[in-house]
Parts: sequence; C-alpha cells; structure tokens
Amino acid sequence: MGHKIGGCAVAGNGENAAWAVPGRGFLEVACDESGSDGENLTGGNTDVFAHASVRLPVESAATHVQEVRDRIRSPASEYKANHLLREKHRAVLEWLLAPAGPIHGNAQVHLIEKAYFVVDRAVDLLLGDAADALGLYRAGRREFGDELWREFLTAANQLLRVRNDGAPQEPVDAFFRTVQVLRRADCRTEVAETLDRLAMSRSRADSYRTRLVDGPTLIPVLNPLLPAIVNTAAFWSAGGRSVRLVHDRQNMLTPERIAWIEETARRAGIGFGGLRLVHSVLDPRVQLADFLAGIARRIASDELNGQGDPALTALLRPYVDPASIWGDERSWAVLERTRAQERSPVR
Repeated sequence: MGHKIGGCAVAGNGENAAWAVPGRGFLEVACDESGSDGENLTGGNTDVFAHASVRLPVESAATHVQEVRDRIRSPASEYKANHLLREKHRAVLEWLLAPAGPIHGNAQVHLIEKAYFVVDRAVDLLLGDAADALGLYRAGRREFGDELWREFLTAANQLLRVRNDGAPQEPVDAFFRTVQVLRRADCRTEVAETLDRLAMSRSRADSYRTRLVDGPTLIPVLNPLLPAIVNTAAFWSAGGRSVRLVHDRQNMLTPERIAWIEETARRAGIGFGGLRLVHSVLDPRVQLADFLAGIARRIASDELNGQGDPALTALLRPYVDPASIWGDERSWAVLERTRAQERSPVR
C-alpha cells in the first residue's frame, strides 16, 4: 500500500486543445472517477473514492461500450456503472472484468479509503509527516470504540475542510477537545505517543485555519482527485514512458491547479505529457473508465464494510493500484493485488 506523490505535469486543457509536448512515444490513457463528495469525507454518501484509467484505442473502446449496450439492452441514453452492478446484469459485469475481458491488462483503478485519507492528511499537516497515520487509524476503532473514533474522524474532517460556517477557530477547538478525550480514554494505548504529539500541535492547526480565512486555497487538503491523478500518471509512466491523460471534465481541474500539478510533477520526476478534459459521452475510453471507477468503488466499499462478494473482489483485484491510499487492514488484504497479478501496463 502506497501513499501520496507530490504532483504531475500537465500540458493542456480544453476539449480540443492540442498537446503542448511534441514527439512520439506517449501513452494516452483515459480517466474518470467515482465517489466524489467534496470535502465531506466522513459524512458523505460514499466511503470510498475510485479513480480509474483505461488505455485502449478509441475504436476498440467504442466497440466494447457498444457491446455493453447490446448485452444490457437498456433504453438509457447514457450507461453508467449502476447498469452493470444490477444483479440481472451480473454476467455482463463479470465479462467486463474477467481476464479474457476487454479491459484486462489495459486498465487500473486507484482506490482511496476516505476515512483513512482524513487521518493521513491531518497527521501530515499537524506533525509534519504522515508516518504515524496508519498506526493511529488501525488502532483507533479497536482502542476507542466506534462512537469516540467517529467523533475524532468528524472533528479531523472539519478541521481540514475549507468551508466553515461557524466561528473561524471552532474547528480547531473541536478537534483538540476530541484529542483530549481520546487521551483520557486510555493513556496506555499503542497510539498514546501520537495523540500526545497531536495535542501539542495547536499552533500548526491555528496557522492552517488562519491561512484559509485569509484567502482561498489552491490545493484543498481533503480533495482526493489530485493525488489520484498523480498516482495514475505515476503508474502508467513506470518504466520511463511519458503518459498523457484524457479526463472527464471536473470543476476541480482549473487552469491554476493544472499549473500546480505541472510544477509539482517536475520535482517528482513523473513522465507526464499532458492532461486534456473532455465530456465523457464524447470519448468511449472515458466511458469505460467511468464504468470501472463506479464498479470498483462499489466492490471496494462492500469489502470495507464486511459485505464483499468474493467472486467480484477477485475479479477487481488485478486492477487495483498498489499505491492506493487504504488503511483498513482486513479489506486491503483481499483487495491488494498479489505479486503474481502485478504486470506492467501494456505498451
């Protein structure tokens, strides 16, 4: 299981934009996401964020999308993952994901467990690195129980989110009250030292909230889309190839954030040749990525909540990015791609 990469280079924006990086040898990969709830990661509609990518020729992707339509035969003008997730279409879903199916070996999905992402980002902000986040997250529910741990997650989410309808410092006060409650609950836990360090990080939290009041932030700490895009580029550019992405239009992907990604990419050394935004209905590759993202989010969420379907989890496993941001140990043990299943992207 991996963590964040600082960024990736972007060299284009707009549906008909020309690539700014000339030359041959680029991998072109189409992307879409599922599970976006803005900054409400602990109380939104979904507990998993999935960012899928597909590398296929446009013509092949169009053929596969049409086959999905022919097999399902819904009158809907636009097909979504929910069509494939209906029990009556189970055979179509299994066909799409199967080793002999149309996207196997040419697709990947980066998963983010939202609650863990909140803890990871809070620990990184307040302690200067995220090294203790995984231990805190895994011990939290076990040591403190569902109610106290849920209060901590909610307070951490409120501390980090940009929007705040109350007093400017209320999220800070609430978070540190919760930390004190956890410290008093059991000072003998294996995470007592981490909690002690968090309790002493008030100045960092105050500075963070002051910066938010002073002006809008370019890169929201809690938005999972940007690190997911970076990890997607890193995955497909492994081995030295440059990758350029075709992505469904997203309000988050403003020119300013794209410029930030470009600058960060140079420092990260990721071979990223550009990002082009399109309407998903106009690119069948993005439609396939949309299918995979929605399917992966549902399967991974079911597994996270102890309701997984072993057959579907096994079909998803070869697609899961080893660098996914996932904290739950039990579910990751069955979602994680095994060494035998790891393979380089088709070139």
